[in-house]
Amino acid sequence: MIYKNIQYEIIRSKRKTLSLEVKRGGEVIIRSPLHLSEQKITEFLNLRYEWLLKAIKRQKNKKDKYNLTPEQINALKQKAKDILPKRVEYYSNIMKLYPKTVKINLAKTRFGSCSSQNSINLSAFLMLYPMEAIDYVVVHELAHIKYKNHQKEFYNLVESYMPDYKKRILLLKDK
Repeated sequence: MIYKNIQYEIIRSKRKTLSLEVKRGGEVIIRSPLHLSEQKITEFLNLRYEWLLKAIKRQKNKKDKYNLTPEQINALKQKAKDILPKRVEYYSNIMKLYPKTVKINLAKTRFGSCSSQNSINLSAFLMLYPMEAIDYVVVHELAHIKYKNHQKEFYNLVESYMPDYKKRILLLKDK
């Protein structure tokens, strides 16, 4: 659909509120309750029009911070598949926290995640960072097996296995 020269997609689901998302390339997604009228969606867009224009411009101007060729990305992913599961196994044995699965992906906006079923996903782009930073992400995601939040107990657990974790976090902000 189009609103004032802005193309957007509506995703309807069993939700109670409207939300607006602008993806990396500037694609606009509206998440809407199942039976909300087009008029209500247009009113929503009217209220957020200025924000939407700025968000689209910001996303379109974002550069790929890694700027790698497909061959380099494939090599990175292979390296990650060789190294990351071993690092997870190493720290799992130390922490006595074991993920259900470990998957390697090409996420650019997050280094890792831990699902509610304790499956860990790690980005192959981690391989561009020092091993100290990689190990921090592994310990961080393993800690989520015990704590599904970022509250004090979570960071206490991380710190108990990695006292210098705050310095390691800074290594991830350099690229």
